Amino acid sequence: MSSNTVVLLTLIGYKLLLLGIGFWASKRVKSEADFFIAGKGEGQGLGAWTAGLSYAASTSSAWVLLGYTGLVFSKGLVALWLIPGIFSGYVLTWLVMGPRLNAETEERGHLTIVDFITGDVGEKWRRIIGIVCALMILFCFVFYISSQFQAAGNALTSVFGINSTEAILLGATIIVIYCLLGGFWAASITDALQAAVMLLACVLVPVMAVVNAGGFGNIMSALQADQAPAYFSLTGGVTGMVGTGVALGLLGTGLGALGQPQLLNRIMATKDAKTRRQGAAITIGWGMIIYTGLTLLALTAKSLALDVDGEHLFFEAAEAFLPAVLAGVVIAAVLSAVMSTVDSLLLAAASAVSHDMGLEYNSPKKALLFGRIAMVGVAVLAVLLTLYLPKDIFSRVLFSWVALGAAFGPTILTRCLGWHVKGGFVLTAIVAGFAIAVYSANQSSVSADMFEKWVSWIVGMLILFAGRRRA
Repeated sequence: MSSNTVVLLTLIGYKLLLLGIGFWASKRVKSEADFFIAGKGEGQGLGAWTAGLSYAASTSSAWVLLGYTGLVFSKGLVALWLIPGIFSGYVLTWLVMGPRLNAETEERGHLTIVDFITGDVGEKWRRIIGIVCALMILFCFVFYISSQFQAAGNALTSVFGINSTEAILLGATIIVIYCLLGGFWAASITDALQAAVMLLACVLVPVMAVVNAGGFGNIMSALQADQAPAYFSLTGGVTGMVGTGVALGLLGTGLGALGQPQLLNRIMATKDAKTRRQGAAITIGWGMIIYTGLTLLALTAKSLALDVDGEHLFFEAAEAFLPAVLAGVVIAAVLSAVMSTVDSLLLAAASAVSHDMGLEYNSPKKALLFGRIAMVGVAVLAVLLTLYLPKDIFSRVLFSWVALGAAFGPTILTRCLGWHVKGGFVLTAIVAGFAIAVYSANQSSVSADMFEKWVSWIVGMLILFAGRRRA
């Protein structure tokens, strides 16, 4: 049996499993709360393993497997600054912001992160802030979803050799069909499954690569012999303020986690405080294994001088270092995992349209129907962006990640810390953070990177501090 046949059969089996989960989950969707936040506030919610693993998968799929691995492969050890940034995001969201997010969701029945953002402002500002936040989520998630479609297209092209346009359309079609089935229950359970698949793949492929390279000692000897000193520099070979800016720019990526609806919804949906703490431990442990494995894989591939595009490295390595049948299983499983990440993004985008904009419906069925229509519309826009404005996966994800983090992160963090801020200042902080991040993302300099990641946050925090009021 050829590797491509194994990939195809495994892919079909994996998708059938996802459809089965979606069908099962659809039986549990009885209300808007079930569809958008797993029934939290109605005596339900996510368990520790589902919450922790689905959070992990939502924060680290295509851009980690393909984008991060490619960045280490091409740029060297400077990419490692991403790791403390990402782990800081884990700690802040789960352990600092998590208690208030989880408790208030239970108490007030929040369905989305925008409900939490507007939970402490007057009626005058609630609708305006909700609409602005919803539009920002839609804008950013079109880019984010586009990156996932691009990853799925790259993988299908790499494995089956089909045209990239056909690959992107095929991947998007499969994703959208699945996403329409099961709501937040299905998204969380399938993302947890995805995280387990990623964990297996990110152990198996790097270990086999290291074995084929003759061990870690041989890998380091080859790198030192063949690579310039800049490859081993934690500032990318530059010094002074420029070098510091490069490091801080990558480190600041972790701040984006504090404003991501698809991540914070997992924390909001956990059953109770004990479950949330267990979920945090699961996410952090998962991340330690994943980032160690992928860093090792990238360095091993570089030492072997593999002639590959950085964002195709994982799939090329699986084919190169694993037996054909096993490589086929790994490639298909990871491809499915990358594709299924979009479910959480589409769900968050749909909730932004059908819930956060404050639209009124005659019946719950109409609200869910409108949400599903919104899913399809966002998917179409993302496909068009992927086809006609091609860009690398890492850049697309980084843009949407940082922009939403700068817009929502300061407000959510300060609310979790007990600040009470006037509605006008909340809106101003959200718009200012978003505007600075978007403008800076389109500039090409180290200072622009600093403005995008850090100044956007500093400005937002200063505005919120100026608008503080007594409870």
